[in-house]
Amino acid sequence: MDRNSIIGLSLIAAVLIGFSYFSQPSAEEIKKQKKEAAEKKKEKAAAEKAKDAKKTTTLKTEKIEAVGKDSLDSVVKPVNNFKKEIIELTSDRLIVAVSTKGGSLSSVSLKQYENYDNYVKNDGKITPLVLFSDNDNVNQLEFMYNGKPYSTGDKEFAVVSKSKDRVVLEHKLEEGSIKFIYKLKEGFNVDYNVEVSGLAKQVPASSVTMNWRTSMQRTERLLSEQRRVSTVCYQNADERLDWNSEVASEKQPAEQDINWVAFKQSYFSAILTPEEAFKKKGTEFKISGFTEAARKYDTHIKTYTADLNLGLSSTESAKAKFHFYFGPNDYKTLKSYKKGYDDILNWGWGIFRWINLYAVEPLFGFFLSLGVSAGFAILLLTLILKLVLMPVQWKMFVSSAKMRILKPEIDALNAKYPNPDDRMKKQMDMMALQRESGASPLSGCLPMLIQMPILLAVFRFFPASFGLRQHGFLWAEDLSSYDSIWDFGFNIPIYGDHMSLFTLLMAGTTLAYTYLNSQNTVQPTQPGMPNMKFIMYVFPFMMIFFFNNYSSGLSYYYFISTLMTILIMFAIKRFFVDEEKLKEKMAANRQKSTTKGPKKKSGFMARLEEAQRLQAEQAKNRKKK
Repeated sequence: MDRNSIIGLSLIAAVLIGFSYFSQPSAEEIKKQKKEAAEKKKEKAAAEKAKDAKKTTTLKTEKIEAVGKDSLDSVVKPVNNFKKEIIELTSDRLIVAVSTKGGSLSSVSLKQYENYDNYVKNDGKITPLVLFSDNDNVNQLEFMYNGKPYSTGDKEFAVVSKSKDRVVLEHKLEEGSIKFIYKLKEGFNVDYNVEVSGLAKQVPASSVTMNWRTSMQRTERLLSEQRRVSTVCYQNADERLDWNSEVASEKQPAEQDINWVAFKQSYFSAILTPEEAFKKKGTEFKISGFTEAARKYDTHIKTYTADLNLGLSSTESAKAKFHFYFGPNDYKTLKSYKKGYDDILNWGWGIFRWINLYAVEPLFGFFLSLGVSAGFAILLLTLILKLVLMPVQWKMFVSSAKMRILKPEIDALNAKYPNPDDRMKKQMDMMALQRESGASPLSGCLPMLIQMPILLAVFRFFPASFGLRQHGFLWAEDLSSYDSIWDFGFNIPIYGDHMSLFTLLMAGTTLAYTYLNSQNTVQPTQPGMPNMKFIMYVFPFMMIFFFNNYSSGLSYYYFISTLMTILIMFAIKRFFVDEEKLKEKMAANRQKSTTKGPKKKSGFMARLEEAQRLQAEQAKNRKKK
C-alpha cells in the first residue's frame, strides 16, 4: 500500500474515531445530567409532599357535616377533582387517544409498525407501535390570566362532540372559553385547532404560548443508539434546518420565526406545523435525557420540549390551526409534504448528503420497489457503485504499478543522496524521474479522494435508512440494528455485550485487502516515518470495536464492498493491466523525453521546483553560518 492509500485510510479512521468520540457525552455533560437529575428528584419529592398535604386537607374537608340546607354551600370542595375520560380516535394509519384532563393528546400509536420487542416475537400479527402513552405527552396553552400564570394542562375539558375520527373539547373559565379540536386525516396526519373566545379582558394576547412536551418511548433494539440520534429539529423562517445537540441536555431559543418543529427519534418523528409561523420571541426548545435512577430510564428515549409563541392578535375571538405528523422517518413520505420535513434525516452534510439524495437513496429505493429483500438490494447497490468506480480503481492500480516499476531507481536515488541536507535535490530528481516516465503519486491519491465521499456517505445513509428497519437477512434479524451470533450476558467496555458476525467479516475482508494491496504497492521508507505497515494492520481490528453496535446493514455493505474491491483488483491485474507492457511503455516515454529533451514544465511544476531550489539555498546558507 503506497503513502497516498495510507493517508486515505488514515483519514477514514480519523473520521470514524472522531465520530465515535464526539457522539459520546463528555464528563461535564454527564456531571450536568446528574445535577439536573438530583434537582428533579428534589422537586418531585417536594411535589409529592405537597400532594399528600393537599389530600389530607381534602379528606378533612369531606368530613364536615352540613347542618341545614344552607350550610351545604359552606362545605369546601376539592379543586380539579374530576374524573378523566379518554377518547380514542382511529384512522387508516393511527390510533390517537385524547384526554379530558388538559385536552392533551394522551397517546399515539402507529397501526402498521411494531417496536423491536413485538417484532422479534414473530407471532404473525402486528401490535401497533406506541410513540407515547398516558403521562408521556402534554400540549397545553400557557398565559397570564387576571395577572397570574395559568395553564390548561391539568384543567378539565368537557366533551362537546365526538366521532370516530374527530373530537371537540372545551374548557370554560369565569368568562370565555378555550376549545381544542382534533381531526384525524388520511395517512399519518392529525389536524389540531385551538379556539379562544371571550378572554380579551382577562388574557393578554401576547402572553399566550403553547407548551408541547413529550417523552418518546423506546421502539428499537438498542436504546443507547436511539438516544444518540434523537433531538428536537425545527425549520426557521428562511427554511434553514436547525436542531438542539443530540448528546447534551440544553435549552435553545429560536433565532427566527419557526415554520415547524419536529421531535425526532431514530426512525419515527412527531412534527407540529402551524398555519402561521410561531413567533421568535418566547419560542425555545429543549431536549433532556434520563438518569439511571429515573423511572423511564429503560423504557423511554428522551424528553422533548417546545415553548411556542402563537402570535395571537386577540383573545376575544382567536383561532390557531396546526397540523401534526406522527409517522416514519421515511424519505419519500417526508418529501411528499413539500415542507422540508426530509431535512431531519441525518444523511450527512454537503457532498455526502448530495450523494445519498441523488445516488444512494434512489438506487436503493428502486431495488426495494422491485420486491427484493433489503439484503439483496444492498448487494445490487454495491455492485452498481463498484462498476461505476471501476475506472477509478483501475487508475489507482496503474499508478501503483508504475511506482512499483520505478522502485529500483527510487532506491538508487535514496542511496545517491543519503545526506538529509540533500533531500531537496533528491526530491527534484524523483519528480523528474516520475515526470519523464509518466508516473505520478498524485494520480493514485486523486482516485482515492473520489471514493472517500461515497464511503462516508453510506456511513450516514444505512444507519438512518427506514428501508432497513425490521428487514432481516441471513442471520441478521434486523438490518437497521446490529446482528449477533453470540450474546455474552455481560458487557465488554467499548466492544459491547455481543459479537456481530457482519462486523467480523467486514474486518476480515479489510485485513485481506490490506495484505494483498501491500504486495502490489511500494512501501514508504523515508527516515523518521512510523511503521506504516503496522498501522495498516491495526485499522481492521479497530473496525471491530467501532462497528459492533452499528447497523448490520452498514457492516454488510462494507463487507461486500471490500470483497468486490478485491475481486476487481484481481480482474484488473489479470485482464486489463500487463505490467511488462507498461514497463516497456514507461521506458519508451523516458527514451522519447531524452531524445527530444525535457518536456516543458507546467507553471505549477516550475513554481514548485523554484520553491525547492530556494529552500535548498537557504539551508546551505544556514549551514555556512
